[in-house]
Amino acid sequence: MRARAPASAANLGPGFDTLAVALELYVDVEVKPAPRLTVRSEGEGSDLPADGSNLAAQVAMAVAGNDRLAVTIRSQIPVGRGLGSSAAVAAAAAAAAGANNPMVVATVRDGHPENAAASIVGGLVSATTVVGATMVTRLSLDPGLVFVVLVPDRRLPTAAARQILPASVALGDAAFNLGRMGLLLGGLADRRRLVRAATEDRLHQASRSPLIPEASQLMAGLVRGGARAACVSGAGPSVLGLCDVETGRRVRDYGESLLEEARVPGRALLLKADTRGLVVGPP
Repeated sequence: MRARAPASAANLGPGFDTLAVALELYVDVEVKPAPRLTVRSEGEGSDLPADGSNLAAQVAMAVAGNDRLAVTIRSQIPVGRGLGSSAAVAAAAAAAAGANNPMVVATVRDGHPENAAASIVGGLVSATTVVGATMVTRLSLDPGLVFVVLVPDRRLPTAAARQILPASVALGDAAFNLGRMGLLLGGLADRRRLVRAATEDRLHQASRSPLIPEASQLMAGLVRGGARAACVSGAGPSVLGLCDVETGRRVRDYGESLLEEARVPGRALLLKADTRGLVVGPP
């Protein structure tokens, strides 16, 4: 069986561990019976171990209940860049191995229900865990929005980015984020209402700035170049610009110059939101 899942950008500023949008970058995982475990990777993540420690292989073996599998991964999603590669791989591998509920598998394996939900449901989602169950809501997303992603060449493990966060936050900061998230959801549903302040955050982006020192410069630059708002994508180091479809190409080109000015090796991508989510079919 073969399954395809999209990348995702989580948090979107104030929606820490809650919001994510699926993006048109994909991972395909194919799982077939075989005399013994074989793992083959192409594209992004092809430098990862081709053995039982590979995430796709771990998920497929857990679902199938054995290691007599041939697992093939073909990915466009940069690894360790804040684009939900782990959740997408886990979702696709679970589905390709025959899981009845890939959402449960991907959430447990990745630990981030919002990324898993975006990769499985598609579009803009809000997700959380209630009494051990993942609850997902598909939210309105203006089809006239596109996303410019500035992707540094270096990786930033999510675990390292999470360890740097404070254990508690001030009440005023929590209220600030709730207010900004209201602005953000309104703007994502109707891009005419999307303002720069909608992606402001006091819970995670500032704390992670030592790990992503160029983020503030790149976010400000994307807005200056025409994006309506900008934020760190997931745990970083990628930075996301929310743009009108009419200006997306120009902002992408401007983003390439921003990376050069900041002396950050990387690339600028122009992506639409994926609206299909997980797709499962025969090899």
